[in-house]
Formats: sequence, structure tokens, C-alpha cells
Amino acid sequence: MTSSTGVQVVELKGDAGGKRFDGIGTVNGGGATSVLLKDYPEPQRSQIFDLVFKPKFGASISTVLVEIPGDGNSTQGSMPSHMHTRDDLNYSRGYIWWTLQEAKKRNPDLTLDGTAWSAPGWIGNGNFWSQDAADYYVKWLQGLRTVYGLEFDAIGCRNEKGFSVEFVKMLRASLDTNDFQKVKIHAFDDWPPKTKFSWVPKLLTDEKLNAAIAIFSAHVLQSAPASPEVQAIATQLNKPIWCTEEHVYKKGFDCEISIVQAFNQDFLRSGATKIVNWYDIAALYPTEPYSEDPAMLLAHSPWSGHYDVREALWGYAHYGQFTQVGWQYLNGGCGELTNGGTFVTMKSPGEDYSIIIETKGATARQQLHFQTSGGLSGKKLCVWRSNEKEQFIQQAAIKSVNGSFTITLDTNSIYSLSTTTGQQKGSFANIPADKPFPFPYSETFEEYTSPKATGYLPHYTADIADVFEIAQRPDTKGKCLRQVVPVPPISWAPEWQPYTILGDDQWTNYEVSADVYLNPGDAAGVMGRVNAAGPGFGCIPKGYFMKLGDDGQCRLVVVRGKKDKKKLVGDAEQQALILAQKDDGAGGELELGSIQLPNIKPDEWHNLKLRFEGSVISGLVDDKTVITATNALYSHGMAGLMAGGEKKKLSTPYFDNLLIK
Repeated sequence: MTSSTGVQVVELKGDAGGKRFDGIGTVNGGGATSVLLKDYPEPQRSQIFDLVFKPKFGASISTVLVEIPGDGNSTQGSMPSHMHTRDDLNYSRGYIWWTLQEAKKRNPDLTLDGTAWSAPGWIGNGNFWSQDAADYYVKWLQGLRTVYGLEFDAIGCRNEKGFSVEFVKMLRASLDTNDFQKVKIHAFDDWPPKTKFSWVPKLLTDEKLNAAIAIFSAHVLQSAPASPEVQAIATQLNKPIWCTEEHVYKKGFDCEISIVQAFNQDFLRSGATKIVNWYDIAALYPTEPYSEDPAMLLAHSPWSGHYDVREALWGYAHYGQFTQVGWQYLNGGCGELTNGGTFVTMKSPGEDYSIIIETKGATARQQLHFQTSGGLSGKKLCVWRSNEKEQFIQQAAIKSVNGSFTITLDTNSIYSLSTTTGQQKGSFANIPADKPFPFPYSETFEEYTSPKATGYLPHYTADIADVFEIAQRPDTKGKCLRQVVPVPPISWAPEWQPYTILGDDQWTNYEVSADVYLNPGDAAGVMGRVNAAGPGFGCIPKGYFMKLGDDGQCRLVVVRGKKDKKKLVGDAEQQALILAQKDDGAGGELELGSIQLPNIKPDEWHNLKLRFEGSVISGLVDDKTVITATNALYSHGMAGLMAGGEKKKLSTPYFDNLLIK
């Protein structure tokens, strides 16, 4: 209500009841979002984890949702599965296990959640909604428990791929049979406004479905809230609503305040009691999609140890440092502000309480008067504020007099008020300066005496599609790199061919070379001037590659995007070929040259080299120039390695002695 003086009055009653708060947090994954974090030196690597997960220090998030790695591209890249094939099982691959351990080490109360984006192609013979997928999930949870001592609190069905009533019943039965009765299933983590909750009414007539699904979950509730009907069914069945992926793609302080606005509005408009933003740590290359705007922290430079904290991190802190999972949204203590903005109040199991306020879009300064009763603490309230000029700064405390206090709110600001203590704006001095990727660069893969120590992944490579792991050379003469996914995965995003990238997207004139070993039927290549690794949904690169098949067929190719057609420089025949290609929005490949090489057979090592000198591009095999072309579409970009790919089979070649100079 508003008083006669124009002051908005809010009555906070500690005994008013309210919904359980299930946490705020982030997605880690959904696209290999932190692939480079494993390569950071200490102490910077620990500092990054502290800033995200350590309670009352930085973001202090209370829940994390991870991608269950599935070998396929899921936005920026792919992550290695624990089961590349039906008969394969390895709980040491990748870095999600390690990420979860480091997070829980800092906050033992952090709740853990996850779901699959992509999945290995053997599952259900290509059909994800199968018993294979349920068993695959169980194997993942068993690895977390037996190897890493970690327990999931909840699990989804699959990210943004519709729903399957029968699958969720299978998953529930499989979890129960394997001693994971406490793991709650949320469903179905989809985003289209008209369909993401279309399955909800089925719970009223299907007892097994109702028993299987513990939580209603969906994405982007801020732009498309849960309907009153969905919220009414959730209340009737006593099931919470979660936003398992909110999107805030903004710059600077606008990103920070929009995160708090989303947290508040998702509760106010949809009744969501857990809100998770995609994503947390941008430990990936800047040329990859979504490499900056969603993340709270940028870690693009492990070779230097440099990282940047974005304003967004302090938006999480305004919630994370003042609340805990298991608190309660206070009935009557949450709502809209008269002059623009929102507020929510949460109460601890004791007498403490916190109020989180945002005034984005407010038309004028406004006063908010609180009257407390019902056993709420009478202690003074700490006040922390963020605005465009300064983030997460402690203000003068407010003293409650006879249970009443007033605060004056500036426009376009965030406030956290709380009877709790111990908050701080954590930071670290002497963050190293950023440096370019080391050049020249070489990798023999011999330093990885224990490959599982790095999750079988070498330093600095970022797999975009499928998986390149450290392996034994087929001739047993040391270590090398191998593309290990044998059949196309059930990919979340449309795939191209297996490839991995590394380096600096500003490199211009250089050569990249590697030794390759082709199994029968294989093809392998080297890539250069790669200046985009897919649009985010789909992973077709922009750049050049030279690929050699086991039959001696060698091709030099430029891969262009839809918008590159008119920019391609070349002769009239080349331009005609480009314009004749189908405009499917995904780009296309244009062959710049090809040759049939004699004396190339399977089970042999050969050296491939791609050289860039201005617009002149040369391809060399075993140090002999075999193809030369002139093309000026891309003047700079990263290096990469690739394998051949077909609809039913992927090449699994070996790579060694990578050299960029």
C-alpha cells in the first residue's frame, strides 16, 4: 500500500509463510563454457573459483546446473562423455567432475543439478528418449558418487528438446532401482512459450507421470512466464516451479541489474523458486559464440593467467551473499514498486531476513517503508548497493525502530538489505596482465604422462564438435591426439565435422602443420584463419582447411558463412560457384583446389601443412606443395585440427607434432 505522503508501505510478517527458496545460480556447460579453466595457473584458477562459489565473497551462488557431457556440440563446443560407446566407461574424462569438486569444496551447501544437451550416438540407436539414456544418466550419477563423492540433488530429462512422458517414467524407475531415490527430476527444460508447459495437465490424470516429475521446469520465464493455470496446477500438486535457464545477454551494469530483475520477476510472475542463468565462467576463446555477454567472469587467457570480473558477477552477489537454499519467500513481502522496480523478501529458518530490490526503469526516486512483526529480527540491517558508477558497495546500516524502517531508493540501482552479516566484495590484487597466445607454438603431447590429470585433454585446445583426446600413438612411440568419437552423436546443435581449435584469432600470416595417421576409411586435416566457430546453434566454422583421405584425395577448402557471399574475392568462376550454392543460412564449402596423391595408404603417418601469405594459401603434404590457391575472404584467424565425418561414421585419426609458426 501507499501512505498519504506517497511512501510505499510494506508489512513484513515473519509468520506469514511462503514458498521455499531453492536457490539462484548458473549453468556450467551447455557448450563447453569453461574448457580453458583447467589450463589456468595457480593462484588465478583458485581465485576464479572463489569469486564464483565461495560464500559471502563474490557471486556466492547457491546452486549450479551442469551439462552432462555428451560428445556433441551444445553451443560453443563439445565435452567428452563418460561413455563414448556402449561398452566404454571412463570417469576421468573432461573437467565437469573437477569443476563440481572445486565448487563443493568452497560451498558444501551448494546444490547440484544437471541435464544432457548432446549424447553419444549409440544411445537408443540415435533415439535419445530411450532406456539407454536413463541408464546413461545412472552411470553418470554413479561416477559422481563412487569416484568423486558428489551427490546430485536434481536432474533434468534433456535440454530444450521437447518432452517425452514415457522417458521421464523410465528415468524415475531407473533412479529408484539404483539407489538414487533422493534425486528429484525436473521437467522438461524447454523454451517455446506455447509448448514448454503443455504437458503439465497430463499430471492430473497420469499417476505415474505425477509421481515421476517432482518439479516443473522451463527456460526464459522472464519473457514468457508460467501461466496462471500452470501455477495453479503446481500449487495443487505441491510442486515447485524452476527456471532452469534464464537469458540475460547485456553489457556492463545493465547486465547486472537485469540479472537481479530476472530473479525477482521470475518469482513474482511465475512463482519460480529456483532461477539459473546461462552461464557462469567464460573460459573459452573470444571467437566462440556468446564468449562475453552472458558470463559473470571472463577467463580467455590461461597462458597469461589474466581474467576479468564483469559487473554481472555482483548481480548474483546481491542475492547469493544474503540468502541460502531453504529460506522462505515471505508472503506479503514481495512485489512491484510504485515508481518502477521490484522487491522480494526472504526469511531464514530463524529470525533473519533479507530484502533484494531493483529499480530498473524507475521514473523517480522513491521511499519504501517496512513494518515488521511475527518474530522477525530487530537487529540493524546492513545495506549494499550497486549502480552504474559502483558495484556492490556497503552503505550506512539501517536501524529498525519498533520494527519499522524506511529506505530511499535511487533509480536504476540494486539494493540488498539484511539482518545477516559477513558480506564482502571479494577481490584479488595483482591479476596478471593479458598476453597474446604464445607464438610460435608447438605441442608433441609427450608432457601428459598421466593424461587423466587433464581429463585426457591437452592444453588450450577447444573441441567444437566431437572429442580430441590424448592417446597412445598407434606405433606405441609416445603420446598423440586422437578424435575418439566413432559415430555421430545425438547432437543438441547441428554438427559439421569433428574439429578442435586453438590460438589467436588475430593471427594473419602463418603456417599450421601436424602429423596425421589415418585408419582405413579415415580423413584428417589442418585448419587456419578460423575466425568463427559456429553461430551458437550449429558449429560450421568460418575459415580454411586442407584435408587428406586415406585414399590420397587431398582438398583445400574455404568455409564461408551466409553473409560472406558478396565479400568473397576471386575470379568470376569462383564467384559463380558461391552464388549458386543453396542459401540455407548455414554457410557452405567452396573447394579452392584438389589433387589425387599417389602412395597414400592407411596406417601411415603423413605431415600436413597449411600456409598463409596474404591472399595466397598453400597446402603441403610431407613438405611438398600440392595445392596453391588465391583467396582473400579471411585475412586472420585461429588454427585447428579436424577429422572426416559422415552421416553414420566419424573418422578417428591420430595427430602429433602440432606446430604453428
